[in-house]
Parts: sequence; structure tokens; C-alpha cells
Amino acid sequence: GDMNKLQPKVIGNEADYREALEEAERLVALDPQRGSPEGERLELFATLLESYEKERFQFEMPDPIDAIRFRMDQQGLKQRDLVPYIGSKSKVSEVLNRKRGLSLAMIRALSEGLGISTEVLVRAPIAQKAAPRPDPARVPHRARRGADIG
Repeated sequence: GDMNKLQPKVIGNEADYREALEEAERLVALDPQRGSPEGERLELFATLLESYEKERFQFEMPDPIDAIRFRMDQQGLKQRDLVPYIGSKSKVSEVLNRKRGLSLAMIRALSEGLGISTEVLVRAPIAQKAAPRPDPARVPHRARRGADIG
């Protein structure tokens, strides 16, 4: 039932913080859809964690994008090396230039792939799911030229 579920509350101390963090990490692992009850819950916990962290560790926690760049430097990675985690070269550069938030899937992939804790990455602004716009460059040639290719 719902009784054993952690109730979101303003975080007042380290113990509350740990609990909320575990809950947020559990929810991230479920990779919930935005707007689903789990997604709403994750966003709520992320907000609570963030406000506590802002007060507590203003300088301790690295910025998520700085953390990714730092790890890239450490491992000698290029932007294209992040494509498997983020999805495409243009997305990688948008993320690194802070034009695009990290989606939950990206957070999980980066956390596993680069060994950056989800704790750090979860602090990135979560990507809004933009309405998909058809990208004409992405339409396969076949579709544009008629089906003359076997």
C-alpha cells in the first residue's frame, strides 16, 4: 500500500536528506514518464532536494554540466563520445552548452557510462519534452525520392 511510501516533506536535516535522496534515486531508476504519478513525485523530491542542497552545500556539489566536462577531460573524451549516452551530436552540444536539459534516460546513461553520481546529474534541469517537430533532414532519402531503391 501507500503507507510505507515516504511522504514528501521539506528537508530539515541530514536524515531527511538521505531519505529523500534514496527515494529520488529509486524513482530515477524507474525512468517514469513526465506527468505520471512517479514523474510528478520525482520532480517534487528533486525540488525538495535542490532547495536543501542550495542552503547546505552551496559550493560543494559540482554543477552537472561542469561534472560532465570534467569527466570528459579526465578521460580524454570528445563530444562525439557522449553520443551513445545522449543520443546525437547536436543534442550533446546543446546539453554541454546548457541549451538542453538532461532527460532521465540521459542521466542514467551518463551516470553508468561516465561514473558521475546520479546525485550530481539529477540536479540538472530536467529536460522538458518538447513537441516533436519533424526534421526534414531526418526524413530518409527513400521517402523523398519515391521508392526507387530496392
